[in-house]
Amino acid sequence: MNIGDHTMRIEFSDITKTYGNVTALEAVSIDIPAGSTFGVLGTNGAGKTTLFELLVGHDHQDSGEITVGGQSVANGGSNVREHIGFLPERVGFPGLLTGREVLEIHGRIRSLNTARAPRIEAVLETVDLTDAADRQVAGYSNGMQTRLGLAAALLAEPPILVLDEPTAGLDPRGVETFHQLVEEISQTSDATIIISSHDLHEIERLCNAVAILHEGRLKAAGSVEVLTETAGGTTEITISVPDDDTAGRLVDIIRPFGTTIVGEEQVTLSCHPSEVVEVIEQLDTRYMEDIDIEKPGLDAAFHAAVEVGRS
Repeated sequence: MNIGDHTMRIEFSDITKTYGNVTALEAVSIDIPAGSTFGVLGTNGAGKTTLFELLVGHDHQDSGEITVGGQSVANGGSNVREHIGFLPERVGFPGLLTGREVLEIHGRIRSLNTARAPRIEAVLETVDLTDAADRQVAGYSNGMQTRLGLAAALLAEPPILVLDEPTAGLDPRGVETFHQLVEEISQTSDATIIISSHDLHEIERLCNAVAILHEGRLKAAGSVEVLTETAGGTTEITISVPDDDTAGRLVDIIRPFGTTIVGEEQVTLSCHPSEVVEVIEQLDTRYMEDIDIEKPGLDAAFHAAVEVGRS
């Protein structure tokens, strides 16, 4: 399916939002490139949902500006909101309605008066709810409810898709199904997809860039690759060997680069990511049968950003 042919850059400029004595966001500036799959990462209370509520126009910041395609969200009103499909953290639909009826109502809200039925069929197929479309929503599982919410967000083929904690409360199978849906959308469209989560592995899997929020402040932002490389942490290089003698010779070669652990028919080296290329160059293929390289994950970048914020 297509979600729209236009991509739109999103900019949060010096955004501050308070609720009484609580500062939900403080001077947050984030630039989200058009067509990217962008993650907003943080623990509960970091300000992720507040950021999304401001983006979709459900609330207003105290100061700063949010623009979508160069147009102010505060001044653009429905002209901006019509470009955004929003899946909130908690979706809830009247239980007596069928999935199809829910989408028909959303279609009317979105003023999809022409070709509405084919469009509903298309999104039902996309989220794998065709067979359940005429069942009452009260009988849907949490995962099916979330997929129906995604279908509603996709209905108007928006160029921007905003997903707030989309897999919260889903079982592992539901999480995997939803991840596959997002990956398919990302690969087959030019939509800008923004996902908030406290799950590091979810963001690392789905997103090519990320902003890390902590206690309402922006702690780091950039591509996942750059953030993980600059955050420190270690790369694990595991080399399979045929025997103990070979393992001993291998350890002599790689020991200067880091910490080695000798296991059953394998040697593992923990080293700085910058050392990996040189380590590989030093290896003699006679000493190994297989090699596996595990780079530091986004967790290193997250913890580095949070710890810096506490210092």
